[in-house]
Amino acid sequence: MDLASIRIITHDVDRLVRFYEAVMGALAARLAPVFAEFRTATGTIAIASTVTVAMLGDDAPKPGSNDTIIVEFLVTDVDAEFARLQDVLEDIVLEPTTMPWGNRSTLFRDPDGNLVNLFSRATP
Repeated sequence: MDLASIRIITHDVDRLVRFYEAVMGALAARLAPVFAEFRTATGTIAIASTVTVAMLGDDAPKPGSNDTIIVEFLVTDVDAEFARLQDVLEDIVLEPTTMPWGNRSTLFRDPDGNLVNLFSRATP
């Protein structure tokens, strides 16, 4: 079994796509007005409108209510990425920091409040 993707449900697909295009430095594949994907060699981040999960009724994901998932990106230089994104980031949770286990990490929230982590692994 392979992890295929993480899907973020939002009320505003265009806004979230613009944010992740800035973070990832790549354009999303817009498969429909209500759905976009960022495909990478290791997985896909999908962004979808609430209409794509409406058939789930009361059990449908609720945008802006996530408090348990962190979208993580492995990067070469956390500090350089953080500097590049200064004009895009509105809610910085953790400025670049070396974690106790050696990883370098910065955390911020996307426009819907989801946590995003850019990190580099500790060198052995």
